[in-house]
Amino acid sequence: MKKTSMLAAVAALALGLAAPAFAAEYTKGEITKVDAKAKKITIKHGELKNLEMPAMTMVFAVADDSMVEKAKVGQKVEFVAERVKGKITVVEMK
Repeated sequence: MKKTSMLAAVAALALGLAAPAFAAEYTKGEITKVDAKAKKITIKHGELKNLEMPAMTMVFAVADDSMVEKAKVGQKVEFVAERVKGKITVVEMK
């Protein structure tokens, strides 16, 4: 990190200013199952770097019920997953 960038970051923290938000890193995947009743989707996905998880197929909770309504088996998606209240949850999907 450049010295001026580091000083700016330290100054922002010292002044109580919010640090710049980092863009969410999307992961590519394919929906393999939709469970509307449980409000969960199963996605075969690439590595989830932010969660330190390798590529696999797994069930996710969703942050917004509309994600389940729009999801279709076989659909290619890009998504962001995070731990929310102890559950690995899809928080963004496109």
